Amino acid sequence: MDASLAADLNRLPELLGATARQAAEALAALPDRPVVPPAGTAAEQPPLPDRGEGLTGTLAAFAEQWAPRLSASAGPRYLGFVTGGATPAALAGDWLTAAHDQNSNSALDGAGQDLERLTVGWLRDLFGLGPEHNGTFVSGATMSNTTGLAIAREWLGERLGVSPAEDGAGALGPVRVLSGAPHSSIAKALAVLGLGRNALVRVPTLPGREAVDPAALARALADTPGPAVVVANAGTVNTVDFDDLNAIAALKQRHDFWLHTDAAFGAFAALSPDHAHLTAGLGLADSICVDLHKWLNVPYDSAVQFTRRQDLQARVFQNAAAYLGPLGADPDLVHLTPENSHRLRALAAWFTLRAYGRQGHREIVERDIACARSLGARLAADPAFRLLAPVRLNVVCFTLAEDPTPERLTALRLAAADEVFVTPTVHAGTPALRAAFSNWRTTEADVRRAAEALRTAAKGLA
Repeated sequence: MDASLAADLNRLPELLGATARQAAEALAALPDRPVVPPAGTAAEQPPLPDRGEGLTGTLAAFAEQWAPRLSASAGPRYLGFVTGGATPAALAGDWLTAAHDQNSNSALDGAGQDLERLTVGWLRDLFGLGPEHNGTFVSGATMSNTTGLAIAREWLGERLGVSPAEDGAGALGPVRVLSGAPHSSIAKALAVLGLGRNALVRVPTLPGREAVDPAALARALADTPGPAVVVANAGTVNTVDFDDLNAIAALKQRHDFWLHTDAAFGAFAALSPDHAHLTAGLGLADSICVDLHKWLNVPYDSAVQFTRRQDLQARVFQNAAAYLGPLGADPDLVHLTPENSHRLRALAAWFTLRAYGRQGHREIVERDIACARSLGARLAADPAFRLLAPVRLNVVCFTLAEDPTPERLTALRLAAADEVFVTPTVHAGTPALRAAFSNWRTTEADVRRAAEALRTAAKGLA
């Protein structure tokens, strides 16, 4: 064994303790460190060493060279990209995931699959879904949407008497995927699946909304030859608008389509009694995307996909090799996603669900919603800003009241970056900014700091 590797093995408990101290110090500093450090110029990095310096020296090098340049994305005022943090239990679960280093895709190797199926069952219950929905962990919303649409692609083939998994996507002929305000990952998934970005057809939305117009969707379905795919939105990116999922599902009585619902973070509205009505009809979908490293506050990367047709899912992703587990009626996870290798992502989710339960995660969701409304109210009362949509859930979409150019918004965002991170967008043709609340640590005190930072930055622009 290499000498430095052997030395680290002999001192492993001590070194893990040093790593824990460094992690604890980084987390303790989150409230006061810059949310996004200045970019600066990266120092020239040395080449790969021939002889390593061991974990002690490497920990020190990371603390000096890299940690100060990382954003405080685990902290309470990182309000970009709908990014959660990691609850204490989720962090512990993730550390143990690495320690046990399971590839949980095969029943031939331990209980990883059992733990994942248990955790998927808890999540299914959390979101109000029924036992007809089977689920699997994937890396994020993009992979969840891609997996759901891959199953939809096979369903289209079933309707037409072909199998795209065997014969290729070309066997389907032209495909139409209808949606009102789809996330960018939908077009990316269609490109990956060979259906093409041009298969995506934008359907008119309700006036002043990002929710699809059900009547317009019915007309688009009537104009679609053969079966189609509909992508419904349970929480749009800019304004967290929700399609009427019940009304869309009712269209199945007259039209033949697969219903995929992108509920990446909107599904968590189901946890709040005051907002659960937004997700009414979620369980009517044929496939569902939910992102867990958003509002469940587990570490990157983690998401789940649900479907009613696991048989079609296995037809797409089955992998035949003697060393893999069986396909069967209850297929191993290796047969259900693009990944042959699959870390035990479920463990962090199991830890946080077991540690804090439904009530603890409901409190996180409701506190974040309250914080979003508070920031929205503060910005609406400030003459420097203008809200572009009501705060429906956990995202505040706003712009400058005067001359909201991309350049001025970038200057505003950068000027406030020490205290708060928000992301640029365009809503209804207007350049804008988004503040997305999904972190378990965020409180009203953070809202006050964020609002003051944005106000000060706006004054600087004037």
